[in-house]
Amino acid sequence: MRRTIFDTPVVGTAMYWFARLYLRSIGWKSEGALPDVPKFVVIAAPHTTNWDMPITLALAFIFRVKVFWMGKDTLFKRPFGALMKWLGGIPINRSQTHNVVGQSIAAFEENRQLVMIIPPEGTRGRVRYWKTGFYHIAHGANVPIVLGYLDYARKVGGLGPAVYPTGDIAKDMQGIQEFYAQVTGKYPDKTGHAGVSSPGTRSYAHE
Repeated sequence: MRRTIFDTPVVGTAMYWFARLYLRSIGWKSEGALPDVPKFVVIAAPHTTNWDMPITLALAFIFRVKVFWMGKDTLFKRPFGALMKWLGGIPINRSQTHNVVGQSIAAFEENRQLVMIIPPEGTRGRVRYWKTGFYHIAHGANVPIVLGYLDYARKVGGLGPAVYPTGDIAKDMQGIQEFYAQVTGKYPDKTGHAGVSSPGTRSYAHE
């Protein structure tokens, strides 16, 4: 994968201390630990505000992990496009997401180490159900899903348990849903649902 800010030792160390000061200044704390595996997908949830991104990046510096994250392609337009990519961003065209899963699986297969952050809600706007691209990427690449979270009620962000997808998406998502039921986004009314919908309603978007 391309070089990012996380590959620059001097800058990376400076950002580690800046991230600690930043979280302290806004009253946030970090918790949890990285799994002892070189490759995994991180869920970034709930995602209800633009403030999620700087807090998430600060946590990445604190955990000292090189991450890549997916964002809508409009975030990568001039003059900030190069900066977003340097911060690990991967532009996604929402009208052409059919091959994102395949490309992401290939990236995991081609790299010895890779951590990819994916917001399952796909947008900070209100959604009813999560998209499940993150699940299909992890299952296809045979890597775990780490439950990353930002809990605005407690002002704590971090990493929860690692879930190894079995292929039984309904069962696996039920366990994931139980974890996130205890996490509060900045705008709870915008939080998407990770569970199975009622009959006749599409609950999972394979994107």
